[in-house]
Amino acid sequence: MAQGKLKTKAKLPGNIKSKQKPKGGAVTKRANRPIKPKKAGKDEIRKLNQIVTKTVNSAIEQDIRNRAIPKRQTMSKAQQAVSEHHKKSAGSKTIT
Repeated sequence: MAQGKLKTKAKLPGNIKSKQKPKGGAVTKRANRPIKPKKAGKDEIRKLNQIVTKTVNSAIEQDIRNRAIPKRQTMSKAQQAVSEHHKKSAGSKTIT
């Protein structure tokens, strides 16, 4: 339960109320000094990292493809004749 009277706010006299000036808006100190966003620098770093990653991956992929599919080596006529002879002899053999 409440003990005692409630406090009332003090009211200014009528003639003083009219003399008071209304408060202005908030003062901003950085109005003419905008701050650049931090995100712009991070975007540049991210783009550079993507470019580096893309070039490295493409180089690695090309290297792996070259290893997986070696370039055809040119054989001499004698080597070609021997390889064809082996192909023909392997195809003519039958299992009995």
